Amino acid sequence: MLPCCMSRVSHVLVLVLCLSAAEDFDWTKNDRGSFYYGTFPTGFSWGAGSSAYQTEGAWDKDGKGMSIWDVFSHKKGKIFLNDTGDSSCEGYYKVKDDISLMKELKLNHYRFSISWPRILPTGIKSDHVNEKGIKYYDDLINLLVENKITPIVTLYHWDLPQVLQEKYGGWQNISMVNYFNDFANLCFERFGNRVKYWITFNNPWSVAVEGYETGEHAPGLKLKGTGAYRAAHHIIKAHAKVWHTYDTQWRNKQKGLVGISLSGDWGEPVDITNQKDIEAAERYVQFYLGWFATPVFHGDYPQVMKDYIGRKSAQQGLGSSRLPTFSSQEKSYIKGTCDFLGIGHFTTRYVTQKNYPSSRGTTYFTDRDLAELVDPRWPDPGSEWLYSVPWGFRRLLNFVKTQYGNPMIYVTENGVSEKMMCTELCDDWRIQYFKDYINEMLKAIKDGVNVKGYTAWSLLDKFEWDEGYSERFGLYYVDFRNKNKPRYPKASVQYYKRIISSNGFPNQREVENWKRKATETCSSSNQLLAAEQRSTAANILRLIHDPLTSHMEMVTEIVVPTVCTLCILLSAVFLMFLLRRRN
Repeated sequence: MLPCCMSRVSHVLVLVLCLSAAEDFDWTKNDRGSFYYGTFPTGFSWGAGSSAYQTEGAWDKDGKGMSIWDVFSHKKGKIFLNDTGDSSCEGYYKVKDDISLMKELKLNHYRFSISWPRILPTGIKSDHVNEKGIKYYDDLINLLVENKITPIVTLYHWDLPQVLQEKYGGWQNISMVNYFNDFANLCFERFGNRVKYWITFNNPWSVAVEGYETGEHAPGLKLKGTGAYRAAHHIIKAHAKVWHTYDTQWRNKQKGLVGISLSGDWGEPVDITNQKDIEAAERYVQFYLGWFATPVFHGDYPQVMKDYIGRKSAQQGLGSSRLPTFSSQEKSYIKGTCDFLGIGHFTTRYVTQKNYPSSRGTTYFTDRDLAELVDPRWPDPGSEWLYSVPWGFRRLLNFVKTQYGNPMIYVTENGVSEKMMCTELCDDWRIQYFKDYINEMLKAIKDGVNVKGYTAWSLLDKFEWDEGYSERFGLYYVDFRNKNKPRYPKASVQYYKRIISSNGFPNQREVENWKRKATETCSSSNQLLAAEQRSTAANILRLIHDPLTSHMEMVTEIVVPTVCTLCILLSAVFLMFLLRRRN
């Protein structure tokens, strides 16, 4: 009896310690101090990122199967201006060119994703392995390693094989767990001798909410109040299974790490003296980042999600919560399946309490009982969702430290877009964004947060999901109107390169010079791009005004219709002549 009691006591003590550790975050303290001059720890890794569907193009080449994004983007009205990722940056054909851009930037790592349907066209390993797809990633990884750029590989960046969506309903179906594990295992087998950093899922929040709740993203389903939770449940199980597969079969041989990349905007209480606002802000972060991070680190969903969704489900008259549950075996299986945590972060919201009665319908968004607000003074480069709020980044990183036992963190996405029709390579707002956000990350490291690397999002302008090509995140401008998709450096390339070379912000005088020098270089790049675009336009005009072209236009617009009309008239006259003769 005594050992059993001791076991229970120790279990309670562990629970108390976990809860107290999770409550260390101080919501009332927001230090928005001045710019901090200093450098990052030795060995800090600087990189840039991309994803397969957004950059590769070659959507139906060399045996690649269809993905849900191929199908979704081909449906009229789903993507801004009906754009698709069919050719995008033509990254599939420009590996050497893009690696030369990475070398120019002096990157330590490059984060990219493997397209599941490019190497398993139906998504099912036993059906067919596409060796041409394997070769493409082999070549990319080999070139990166040769150039001393560490590959950080994402296994799932949203491009589910279409066959799995049609046959099983995609992430609504538990069978995805095994299919995804087979795909991941194949990647470990073929690439794991060179790849030491694996990310299972990129931003599963978007996969679940925008794919299966709002329908803004592929596969475009609107299963409100249930679809997102079911998809997330299967994604978490799939992540855990892949982590265990690597741990048991590959870790000893390959010595790599497996993590997950979670996106999270920061939620700041509107009024830090109001407990309701503090609770609403925490709920915002728990329903966003905590939805996936808490199971991975602690074995189960955040308590606040279980409470709120459970209560709303009961008010609907449902017999059980719309939030699925993990069995005790699943909890212990999922807990601790994270060698490092990837953090994708872009912006911040102010949050306040707002009650949504269940009579108005129940969705993921109304389950949270909160309202999001923005400060009109926050810089907004033209994208309606992405405001520059650097201090929110430091707050989020410190929250992760206190909630999850200060895990090893790699920032896997951070950057800013612009929405403009005209070309502008002198992207001073992006320079300011990188400067401020990277500095807040440096302050977080000073706070004791265990950040090991930073990935600027993104290396190139690319297909931006439902926004098509109207939104540009790239350090390098891509001219999508030119079939060769040439790349041009923006001013932010030079600025980011100087941060990398200095491993931070050494002193005020030096840092102040960086922006001036970066702007000088972008002016000449702007002139080069403008000249090439003028040249393209001139060629088109020349074709239009070429004498031969003019002659051809005359033939098609004047001669052809005239001849046709004469033929018809002559036929009519000949017919009348024949009829008269017969009479």
